[in-house]
Amino acid sequence: MHSIEIPVWPYVYGQPSGSGKIRSMPEDFIVKEHLSFEPSGSGEHVFLQIEKTGENTDYVARQLSRFANVRQRDVSYAGLKDRYAVTTQWFSVWLPGKADPDWTQFESDSMKVLHVVRHARKLKRGVLSGNSFKLTIRDWQGDKAKTLQQLEQIKARGIANYYGSQRFGNEGQNVNKALAMFQGAKTGREQRSLYLSAARSYLFNRILAYRVTQNNWDQPVIGDTYQFDLSHSCFQSEQPDAEIIRRLAAKEIHPTGVLWGKGNADVSADALGIEQTVIGEHALLAQGLIAGAVDRDRRALRVNVQDLQWRFIDDATLELCFTLAPGSYATSVLREIILPK
Repeated sequence: MHSIEIPVWPYVYGQPSGSGKIRSMPEDFIVKEHLSFEPSGSGEHVFLQIEKTGENTDYVARQLSRFANVRQRDVSYAGLKDRYAVTTQWFSVWLPGKADPDWTQFESDSMKVLHVVRHARKLKRGVLSGNSFKLTIRDWQGDKAKTLQQLEQIKARGIANYYGSQRFGNEGQNVNKALAMFQGAKTGREQRSLYLSAARSYLFNRILAYRVTQNNWDQPVIGDTYQFDLSHSCFQSEQPDAEIIRRLAAKEIHPTGVLWGKGNADVSADALGIEQTVIGEHALLAQGLIAGAVDRDRRALRVNVQDLQWRFIDDATLELCFTLAPGSYATSVLREIILPK
């Protein structure tokens, strides 16, 4: 069977200007998620803000289910977070008509409960305003002047909104397992969702990569659909006018690429031609996603890197702080300036 390799996606700002160790310890990768709403303070769902170190999100959810003596589906979270990191994220536990357990008893060396509040509804996937990151790159070596220039460009223009390598699994195994699944391999329900997501993300990255090579990943193409910054709302424009060009330059809107699935095309003309060309080169994945009844959607090709700050703690240690929209990857910022050691 034909195997898919995950390529080195085209860079926006030339080759990385330095190399370094990205996760020498969990404390080098600090993530904090921000809810897009304020919990009300009353209701059947307990919202817990938890700081975890070296644990994955599903593991914490399972531990919460066991501790609160509820079904696993009664525990929810807004997004998956890296395991090898220090991450602060929200979980909800459905406890209708029940008193709170002593949440301090849930804590361990790797998990701390920072905040507890009630709310009327469970926490849904994706209901975040963004994620803040504090990253420390150790054993840094490279061209400091070029690194600083690239960081200025990232701050000014944003980055290509690639899905990170963790979406595809080790050596792209999730995409290849999607391919096998589309050709009849038996797959469990949880794995099925993971593989469908990997296949769709791979096709999106292919479209984005094509537009990066054409240098129009952040520029208008005839027939493009645009997404408002920090929103999922989109609109289509056949011919980019002066206002669209102004708003793109101001990073208020972004061109989008298709998240492939069943449904009607929501781009036209040149933009449609690009997507049809790329999708046509990966027909097995594309047909498998439609057969899997995945709904078509859009994703911004560009993401703003908000509040980007940097400092060299010493000649071999670079610290970065920034905030990204939910669903965007810190590793997609790092890859533009750092080759991991």
